[in-house]
Amino acid sequence: MRILVVGSGAREHALAWKISQSPLVSAVLCAPGNPGIARVAKLVAIPADDVDGLARYARGDAVDLVVVGPEVPLVKGLADRLRKAGIPVFGPEAAAAEIEGSKAFAKEVMAAAGIPTAEYAAFTELAPAVEFARARGGKVVVKADGLAAGKGVVVCGSPEEAEAALQDMLVAKVHGAAGARVVVEERLEGPEASCIAIVDGERALMLPAAQDHKRVGDGDQGPNTGGMGAFSPTPKVSAELLEEVRRTVILPALRELARRGRPFRGALYAGLMLTPKGPRVLEFNARLGDPETQPLMMRVAGDIVPALLSAANGNLEGVELRTDPRPAVGVVLAAEGYPARTALDDAIEGAEGPFPEDVQVFHAGVRRATDGRLVTSGGRVLTVCALGRDMADARARAYETAARIRFRGQHHRKDIGLK
Repeated sequence: MRILVVGSGAREHALAWKISQSPLVSAVLCAPGNPGIARVAKLVAIPADDVDGLARYARGDAVDLVVVGPEVPLVKGLADRLRKAGIPVFGPEAAAAEIEGSKAFAKEVMAAAGIPTAEYAAFTELAPAVEFARARGGKVVVKADGLAAGKGVVVCGSPEEAEAALQDMLVAKVHGAAGARVVVEERLEGPEASCIAIVDGERALMLPAAQDHKRVGDGDQGPNTGGMGAFSPTPKVSAELLEEVRRTVILPALRELARRGRPFRGALYAGLMLTPKGPRVLEFNARLGDPETQPLMMRVAGDIVPALLSAANGNLEGVELRTDPRPAVGVVLAAEGYPARTALDDAIEGAEGPFPEDVQVFHAGVRRATDGRLVTSGGRVLTVCALGRDMADARARAYETAARIRFRGQHHRKDIGLK
């Protein structure tokens, strides 16, 4: 098979790395990719959001399966174009991807399907949104309705914080059109977990549970980011709870989307808050998580391609995924200034190995300069991942490798995996 991976981040590097190990695969291609991905795949110079260009390339280059990493091409209809051309694609069509493209739509689906979630309301005007937040003591979460690169969520603890967040989104337009409508929901308490399923429209194959770290600083301090690291498994999610999530969250969402004429094939991500009353869904994503995918790909044992292809073709019956029992930790190394104004073009040392066994460094905001050096090109630069005998060993191995990688202003959380 010839498999095209779409995207240029550490998630896509992890996917390309895992797919390249399959005996079913003759060539891995990646558009547009990055220098790390170039070590396991042929790079194709087409941006991930160029839906027309990607569809033309897949048709013309005899691609057998397209695996879409980021959400933007899915929301823009890449899967629609590919399926219309008869090319299997791991990723939902635009109508189903709206479950990530609009948080208000996701809430409608949850309500209709009876999926447990927080009380909420959607607003386009400031005054009623502020009134809703004040009625709840300001202990709310304010979310931009549209795609905001993982940064359109503000957790508030007072009426003043809530009003400031609403002012930023609805009046100052800090997230542009993505924040023209906001969802305000009650603030839930408890540990978070990421539960991701490979789905074929009606069946769901659960990946191991993981935990992401959204805040930029240790101890969950500072602003939200796209994710500063992840680990798997999380002791908060037992095998029984993961099955409960499949039964009460993932499958009802699939049924409701199908009922609306929006069948979902690909990866359905449920971000959960584990409250004293049981799991509550914070959000749905229409693709594999980043940075969760990086440690998850370390833990998938054997060939992942049959699951990706079977989901794309709408029939997961009989497909299984084996999991390495060892835990994995992934630590994001970020550029100076991230998640605000980010420094670019700083030279990176130590990111190309060699690395110890069961350690991988996945590239994200990285490019190769004209002189051949690696330099930073984005906020989240690298994800350092390691498998270990236990969580402490996986942490130690990931952080030992991270300490050998240097670029100006590099910062990372020191507490990934301590939860």
